[in-house]
Parts: sequence; C-alpha cells; structure tokens
Amino acid sequence: MTLVRFNGNPSSVFPYSNLLNEFLSDLGTVNGGDNRRTLPSVNVAETADAYRLEVAAPGFTKEAFSIHVEDEVLTVTGEQQTPASEEIKYNRREFGYGNFKRSFRLPKRVNVEAIEARYETGILVVHVPKREETKPRTIQIN
Repeated sequence: MTLVRFNGNPSSVFPYSNLLNEFLSDLGTVNGGDNRRTLPSVNVAETADAYRLEVAAPGFTKEAFSIHVEDEVLTVTGEQQTPASEEIKYNRREFGYGNFKRSFRLPKRVNVEAIEARYETGILVVHVPKREETKPRTIQIN
C-alpha cells in the first residue's frame, strides 16, 4: 500500500478534482438550485494587545449581524435575504446571499467584556482585546 501526501490540497494528487467540483456546482445553478453553501472568509490577526477578526461579508447591513460569546466561544451570525426580483432571470448566480454562522474558540486570556465590532466597506471587524495581565511586558531589573 502506498501513502500519498497532498498537504491539504487534493488537486495536487487529483488534478481534475477542481474541474469536476466546478462542473458539478454549475449543474446546480443551471437547474435553478444552488448546491453550494457559502461561508464568508475570515482573517484572524493577533497583536500584543488584541485579536482582530475580519469577516468578508459584502452586501450585508450591520443590522444583519449578531455576535455572541458563550463558554469561550465567539459566534458571528449573519442573516441576509435574497433580493426578490421577478424581472431578472439569472443564468448564473454567485453572490452568497443567505444565512451563515461562524464560531471561534477564544483563548482564556481575552477580555470578553471589551469586545467591539464595526462594519465598513463589506468587512465586519471584531476587536477582541487581551486582558491586561496577559499582555507581554518587560520587567525592569533593580
């Protein structure tokens, strides 16, 4: 038996898998259905003072988001309805309208009470500050 390593990218081992997936997803949209569930992309950055989550969600309003923290898990939920339009018949639809839910386990060293969020130019930015006692510091030698 031979083990094949593909480092999380099956297209390196099966070069036609992306082509097949794209073809199958196109079949779903041609028949009027959408067999793809879209989740927004998320960037997570860390500085000495805080973590920052950037959720790519263009076309949403800030009222469409809900952010909830429970048991050290931060959950971002978005609810967006597809615009009702009977005059336009789409041949292909790739905009990801719909509901989504993304959850992130928070480290114990964050200050849950000081979490803030803002939505601008299609990006929801969630600022998760670290508690004061967990920030790196330099100790002076006397």
